Order: sequence, then structure tokens, then C-alpha cells
Amino acid sequence: MKPLNLPAPISAYFTADQEGPAAVARCFATDAVVTDESRRHVGRDAIQQWKAAATTAFRYTTQPVAVEGFDGQHVVTGRVSGDFPGSPIDLRYHFRLAAGLIASLEITR
Repeated sequence: MKPLNLPAPISAYFTADQEGPAAVARCFATDAVVTDESRRHVGRDAIQQWKAAATTAFRYTTQPVAVEGFDGQHVVTGRVSGDFPGSPIDLRYHFRLAAGLIASLEITR
């Protein structure tokens, strides 16, 4: 598979996802917003707590398989595999970037 040309902050996010919640939180602006499973997490502390809860519930890996950009955002399709029901699944990560960091992320199916 041809490697994807991901913007640096998005590439850093997927790398940090394997390193831990604190590494993930550092990829975001201080006032960033993550929306996942219809819940909003605002700010780095909340984002770190969200990621910690997600990694406690299940072990998983995410492989970005496609990226498209439109309307000021980058949408990455990621194949998520792990020890959760229905694995693997494809999720869509809707990123908005600002000043070299992630300003917002919405994860959808």
C-alpha cells in the first residue's frame, strides 16, 4: 500500500496514539475539541482523559488507509483493529488544524 501524505500534526496524532494519552493530548491546541461517540471533550486535560478511558477499555491499533481534504478539514479513514466487538472497523477522523496543532477532531463511522 502506498504511504499516505498526511499533514505533520495528523501523522503525529496517529503515532502518539500508540504512545499513550499524554502524547495524544500534546498533538492538540490548548482549547481543542474532540467529539467521539457523541461526547465533546474540550481542552488538553479532557482530551487526555478521553484517550486514557478509550485505551483502558480496549487494546487497538489504527492504520490510516485514506485521506481527503475539503472545506478546511482533512478526513482520514482509519482501519481500527483490536479486542473489541466488530473488529476491525473503519472510522473517519475529521481533523481541523491551526498553528501546527489539531484544533478539532470528530470521529465518525
